[in-house]
Amino acid sequence: FGTPVAGAVFALEVLTVGRVNYEALIPCLIAALIGDWSCHAWGIEHTLYTVHFQAPGGKYGLDPLLLIKVAIAGVAFGLVSLLFSEAQHRLSATLKRLVPYGPLRPLLGGLAIIGLVYLFQTRAYLGLGVWSPNPADPTILGFFSADRIDSWSWLLKILFTVVTLSAGFKGGEVTPLFFIGAALGHALSGLLGGPTDLFAALGFVAVFAGAANTPLACTLMGIELFGGEHTVYIAVACFTAYLCSGHSGIYLSQRLGVPKTADVQSPPDLALRQVRELRLSATPSSRPSKPLTKKVRP
Repeated sequence: FGTPVAGAVFALEVLTVGRVNYEALIPCLIAALIGDWSCHAWGIEHTLYTVHFQAPGGKYGLDPLLLIKVAIAGVAFGLVSLLFSEAQHRLSATLKRLVPYGPLRPLLGGLAIIGLVYLFQTRAYLGLGVWSPNPADPTILGFFSADRIDSWSWLLKILFTVVTLSAGFKGGEVTPLFFIGAALGHALSGLLGGPTDLFAALGFVAVFAGAANTPLACTLMGIELFGGEHTVYIAVACFTAYLCSGHSGIYLSQRLGVPKTADVQSPPDLALRQVRELRLSATPSSRPSKPLTKKVRP
């Protein structure tokens, strides 16, 4: 994505929620820089996103009211991150239970996507969504503009993406989450009365911060993509989204190093998959004979 510093920190931060191991700091930075230079050497350029908003009081000025709005938006970003992660995991588990034969699941998922295309009369949510030859289609770039009004593209993108991934197609979650975040930020800017381009940028990085549990890397990504003058707003959105996204995420192999809230009691270094199983086993619908500290498969 043209963000080598964020990429290096992401590689360190994504392994364990709440804890960063600096042992591989230099190797990760070298790998990220070489990867970025290689892209440029091959003539591969990344999409440029521009935020024209300038806070009152100078280039690095802060608007207290806007900061509150950003924090509110951060809560929404985190909850949508949680919605995406849990919807994908639950639908995937349901399909595996109902359709044990693996090759049949992508077939049914493909038919479901075709049905959604006809239901909503659009193919706009089938690709990455960065840009489209059709100006009327919702795109990440388009969400940075206040000229369009788009309130529900984030939800439709969640629907299309969750069905696709849960059925067994592996195309990645990252760019769809950028789309979902930018679309949600665009919608929230109208509700909260905030600058459209700034809120689209905040959603772009904050929804992924909540879904991947990587607030530091996503804050750096926002700075590299959108400029250092928006650092505080980016950090508030990413940190808030991280705290509000729960102990879930798109990467269930992540370890829970430090719980996000003090009221969560969990054995150290459990994978998020195990944390989810423990949480589900503690719900009223579960059998009470199973203790919360049962042994589960990693």
